[in-house]
Amino acid sequence: MVEVQARTVLNPIRQPDPLFGLRYTLNLYRGCQHHCIYCDSRSACYNIADFDGEIQVKTNAPQLLDQELARKRTRGTIGTGSMNDPYMPLETHYRLTRAALQVIARRGFPVHVLTKSDLVLQDLPLLQEIHKVYAAVTFTITTPADDLAARIEPAAPPPTRRFQAVETLASAGLYTGIALMPALPWITDRWEDLRELIRRAAGCGAQYILPLMALTLRDRQREHYYAQLDQHFPGLRSRYERQYGQRYTAWAPHSRELFHKIGDFCSQLGLACQITPYQPAAPAQPALF
Repeated sequence: MVEVQARTVLNPIRQPDPLFGLRYTLNLYRGCQHHCIYCDSRSACYNIADFDGEIQVKTNAPQLLDQELARKRTRGTIGTGSMNDPYMPLETHYRLTRAALQVIARRGFPVHVLTKSDLVLQDLPLLQEIHKVYAAVTFTITTPADDLAARIEPAAPPPTRRFQAVETLASAGLYTGIALMPALPWITDRWEDLRELIRRAAGCGAQYILPLMALTLRDRQREHYYAQLDQHFPGLRSRYERQYGQRYTAWAPHSRELFHKIGDFCSQLGLACQITPYQPAAPAQPALF
């Protein structure tokens, strides 16, 4: 771990974000301890030299966040977890995510937490407080199988614990669901597995599924992913190279068919396939007299 002093922590999103409903992104750490083999944040464009080996901890982030939110005139949803997981194991020591949520609650901003960890439950009371404005918690779950997850997301909590966390949050009245992404071609894109994942999510009280039947592959990320395929899925790398070459987006075979099946099954179970974003309250109409 390397403790650093950040210059800024809150980044505006210039284009509308229809997938997660975000207006700002917040990264309290650089690098990630979960070691997911497919993570796009390893790409060279993000300038993280050792994504898996060195975690930078922005120790002054909560103070910066408070200062930056005080200057914001546009109240929009703050998203955590775009470049790392806000609930990595080190969060139990540094508590930066908790401190940031305390600032967000005090400033009255909405939040969308994206995570793979049930550690989010330690901040349930804070999230309930923020939910008076708006709070969503989305768990990334790519497979319902703990043994497969151990190969592709080796240091993240297993899916079983994530489903249990969904159930706890839903029972507490939080807005929560699943990011079913990325889909790893020939690994996590079998319809039978996707169907089971959605069924379990609905049974736990999830309110939405956010599906994306694709994987990104570029420069350092591709190199790392292919090396992991060689180790955990021997022979699959050559299939990827033939199918996708140097393309950035690796769509799962039959992705359109899978997307339609997911939509139909979610509809049967009463799950949305998009998030309901934060909507600021309309200003009160002045009296005419």
